[in-house]
Amino acid sequence: MKVLFISDAARVEKYKPDTGFAKKTAYTVLPISASEDEVIEAGRDAEVLVSDAITPVTRYEIEHMPRLKLIQSEGVAFNQIDIRAAAERGIYVCNQKGANAVAVAEQTILLMLALLRDLVSGYSEVRAGRQIETKMYLMSHGIFELNERKVGLIGMGAIGKEVARLLVPFAPEVFYNQHHPLSPEEEARYHVRFLPEEELLSSCDIVSIHVPVTPETTGMCDHAFFSGMKDRSYFINTARGEVVNNQALVEALKSGKLAGAGLDTLAPEPVQADNPLLNLPDDLQRRVIVTPHIGGGTSGFFRRANEMEWKNAERIARGLEPLNIVNGVSKRQQPQA
Repeated sequence: MKVLFISDAARVEKYKPDTGFAKKTAYTVLPISASEDEVIEAGRDAEVLVSDAITPVTRYEIEHMPRLKLIQSEGVAFNQIDIRAAAERGIYVCNQKGANAVAVAEQTILLMLALLRDLVSGYSEVRAGRQIETKMYLMSHGIFELNERKVGLIGMGAIGKEVARLLVPFAPEVFYNQHHPLSPEEEARYHVRFLPEEELLSSCDIVSIHVPVTPETTGMCDHAFFSGMKDRSYFINTARGEVVNNQALVEALKSGKLAGAGLDTLAPEPVQADNPLLNLPDDLQRRVIVTPHIGGGTSGFFRRANEMEWKNAERIARGLEPLNIVNGVSKRQQPQA
């Protein structure tokens, strides 16, 4: 068997698990900048393709890799993979469901606290010699504890549940919305209550997004979404930038509808300097925190993700179905070697 990675070579080597299968299996690593033809050339004899979550895996590549049986996303997202082309050939597409839940949940809590305490701009002001003025400003405008706030989570998959679990010691009221409510037992376990989206937006002081990128969720945070949020509330996005209409968020911030936003991800990615959310007026800059899409990029996540990648490759080698299939392909659809 051969495995082709489109990834960072140092990272692949660093987190390769110490298993007999990983040690004896041939693999090649291409950078994420590799062209389609370079991928095809390196992957002609590959049965497994492991791809960085923001790197496209195209129909052209899929159709010209004759031995391919599995496309494994390095992350939870798989929207950059042509899952239809893969399904037509009976190729599994799998993701890292749940592997980054702890990491992204911690980033979410970080952004909530940083916004409530005006952390980034407060540090800048202190460095500029304005400690007392800044302290007086912040206290006069109100510094809030999480236990005083109502938090709304949109999406209660692995990450949403982990955010709810981490919020328990802070003791805010936590509400959630998704298509199918949790069972009463799960709601009790995570200390959450279901609310219709409209009611959640209008009543929560912090709204945090935890949905995958799908045709339904792309651009879901639009003008109507932000208009429905509570006045002077905070918006958190540690999911994907594609779920947000950038201009709608800019307008919600400029109008004063939102008190601030904490964003670990922007679209399009790679983020360019002309992104409207990076070019807000000076008085709004202190109300927006943007981190470089590192929520899921912890060493713990990469260790778990690489273990899953190699485990699924081994399952393919043994003729078994891989774990976390996202395109509905089953073993009976697999092409025979």
